[in-house]
Amino acid sequence: MKRYLYRQIDNAPLVVFRIFFGFLLACETIGAIITGWVRDNFIEPSFTFSHIGMDWLQPLPGMGMYIWFVVMGILGLMVMAGYKYRFSIIAFTVLWAGVYFMQKTSYNNHYYLLLLIALIMCFLPANRFASVDVKLNPAIKRYNMPAWCSLIMIAQVSIVYLFASVAKFYPGWLNGTFVYGLLDQSVTINGFRNVIVTRPFALFIAYAGIAFDLLVVPLMLFKRTRTLAFIASIIFHIFNSITLQIGIFPFFALSFAVFLYPPETIRSLFLQRKPRVIIAPSATFEGQTLMRYFFIPYLIVQLALPLRHYFIKGDVLWTEEGHRLSWRMMLRTRNGHTQFNIIDKKTGNPVYYSPDREMTAKQQNVMVTRPDMIWQTAQRIKKYFATQGKDVAVYADSHISINHGPYRTLINPETDLATAKWDYFFHNEWILLYDTNNNPVK
Repeated sequence: MKRYLYRQIDNAPLVVFRIFFGFLLACETIGAIITGWVRDNFIEPSFTFSHIGMDWLQPLPGMGMYIWFVVMGILGLMVMAGYKYRFSIIAFTVLWAGVYFMQKTSYNNHYYLLLLIALIMCFLPANRFASVDVKLNPAIKRYNMPAWCSLIMIAQVSIVYLFASVAKFYPGWLNGTFVYGLLDQSVTINGFRNVIVTRPFALFIAYAGIAFDLLVVPLMLFKRTRTLAFIASIIFHIFNSITLQIGIFPFFALSFAVFLYPPETIRSLFLQRKPRVIIAPSATFEGQTLMRYFFIPYLIVQLALPLRHYFIKGDVLWTEEGHRLSWRMMLRTRNGHTQFNIIDKKTGNPVYYSPDREMTAKQQNVMVTRPDMIWQTAQRIKKYFATQGKDVAVYADSHISINHGPYRTLINPETDLATAKWDYFFHNEWILLYDTNNNPVK
């Protein structure tokens, strides 16, 4: 196993991926400005729902966030060109981490995946060929790399697909309810709706999605099934790109194919002038310290995070506890409403507060169904009235529906959220639980 991990292979897959990855980074960041995503999530809001514990991380004032994204776009192009690669990929990772942790209103799993892959790329020798760095310093040129550089990427993408498949094994997905609702909402062209927005097609997509996520990586690792699996992958991701409009993610997912084909194949397709490398055992174990103290612990964490919700009381679909960082992609719709009842503790009288005063409509629509954001809003309300010299209790009247099912009370209406603590690792008892018959569970 040790010799397998550290044997020398052609570095063509990593070099080609760097070029694809840098281009996609530039497309994602500049596209976010062009489409208005930056405006909607960082410019118009007076504050953002940062990840809990990072409330200090707020958007730059004025045009600052536009500059932030332009800088990331430039860094993406530098990664693509392999110019000052180590600086550019580390700088992009830091800036993108800021964007990711700064807001949850438009949470998307591919933002998280971008962060993880950028982090991995900080440690890989992706600029050793076909890069500006090599032209400026020919001494760093190499045609090979240790095999673990590819295997880390394969392991990461395997984790993503595996847990994406496992998460789909719940009634709302298996009976096609969620998929049908998603297609009904996403497909707007009448000619396509007659075929796509139907119950049989929704069921087909539901089970095809499970099979694809579960099998695509294993099938692409075997020569006999590799090309067929890649064609299926193209169809799957292009369909998602057209119907769901999820930005660069379909093309980002396809780019991992360079690690699933033999390095020689990638070299012959994309880097034909690159000298051929013969795969051979290595006399030294290059990168052994990095593997032992960073990548192995990293992969253990990546395996543990999607499993953590099994150790938290309640159904993650309802509580949202353990939902993020777990590859639970496109699984449910949440609808509902939340009203805050605020009481002045000194007088016992109700006081008025409207979220409209500092939230955009988009922020409110997301906040009213997410327990963590409801709790964060209660903390903001508490601080707002504290500036007026008032000590208030904040109660939430919250009723939520999952996948257009029955509405149920989400937050214990008797809990003062202003004094309630947020539990990062276990169930927050003020989030109400229900059994399979929709009866409250104490």
